[in-house]
Parts: sequence; C-alpha cells; structure tokens
Amino acid sequence: MSPRVGDMYKQNRKEEILEAAKRVFIMFGYNKATMQDVIEEAKMSRGGVYAYFDNIEHVFVEVLKLDDKKDSKVFIEPVKGISLWTQLDEFLQLQQTEVENVKDSLVRAKSEFFLRLDSIKNKESVHYITKRYIKLKNAIEKFINMGIVQNEFNPVLPPESIALYMISFIDGLTLNSLNIGKKETRIDDQLAAFKHSLRSILRPETVKE
Repeated sequence: MSPRVGDMYKQNRKEEILEAAKRVFIMFGYNKATMQDVIEEAKMSRGGVYAYFDNIEHVFVEVLKLDDKKDSKVFIEPVKGISLWTQLDEFLQLQQTEVENVKDSLVRAKSEFFLRLDSIKNKESVHYITKRYIKLKNAIEKFINMGIVQNEFNPVLPPESIALYMISFIDGLTLNSLNIGKKETRIDDQLAAFKHSLRSILRPETVKE
C-alpha cells in the first residue's frame, strides 16, 4: 500500500468514526456519551478506534472541527454572481432549519461540553473552543467587509460588532429552542425580527430605499 493510499485510508477511517461519534453525541449528549458507545456505533474494534482518538473529549473536539467546516462555509466561500445579502438570507434560512431540528443536532452536546471547560484537562481543547469562536467571528466580519468593498453593504455599526451580535443571537435562539421548546421560542417571529434588524444595520444595496 503506497503512502498516499495509506493516508487516504486512514482519513476515511477517521471520518467514519467521527460520523458514528456524531450520532452518539446527538443521541446521548456529551456528558453521557462514552468511548464504548462510539466503538459500538462505529462497529469497529476498540483498538481501531483508540488508534485515532485518546478519549471522548478528543473525539468530541474532532467532531466539532468537522462540523465547524460546514457552518462557516457560507462566509469563507461566498458564491460569485449572487448578492451577499441573498447568501446571508439563505444562511439564515439554513439556521432556521437547524434550530427547528435542534434535538437532532449537536447543540445539547456542545452546551454540555462548553459548561465543562473549566474542568477539561487538555488545554488544547479549551484553546480550540476559543479559536473556533474567533474564526467564525472573523469569517463573518470578512464577509461584511467584502460587502462594503463591493458596495453591497453600508453598515451603521462596525463589522466586528455585527459579527458578534449574529453569533450571540443564533447561539441564544438555538439554546432556548432546545431548553424551552420551539412553540414557546417562536423561531419564525424571532428570525424575522433578526433579519429585519440586520437589514437596518447592514443596509444592503439590494433592499436599501
């Protein structure tokens, strides 16, 4: 087996374990998930899983990394030929779908993991949590700045402040939907209000009066 094929095999194997682990975290959350659960869900040997991951914390951080790539793609890779406001609107629609299906997501596991940060022994994991927040904030900020350069956005607030506001709102709505329920949270109404506020803050050229 050539080194290249070997590397591809290892990467595919690792991703198979991570997909299985994601299903485990969705089912049990972070606090109740165990390495044995991951082993059984992945249908691999104990040694096969431990060859890639040291413990449940290690697995979860890697699952986060895989998940984060999808979350920030719209901001890191904007589509040419489509207005940035339209892309932002599509992102919000995607967020609404995810919030509505919050019980089938990693939200509970993430919240449990984040609440344990002070007790996490591996400081690299703590560093990654901070890094992922900053990375998403920077990606959104860059997206807004691109809109300014292209004369698509004329914001009334600094791009960084808008990015932080967006993250806090979506995180808060998601957690409330998980803890309180969709009916009481009124996801549609809140996202409509959020979109209206973003329109007022960003003043996109396509909808500016």
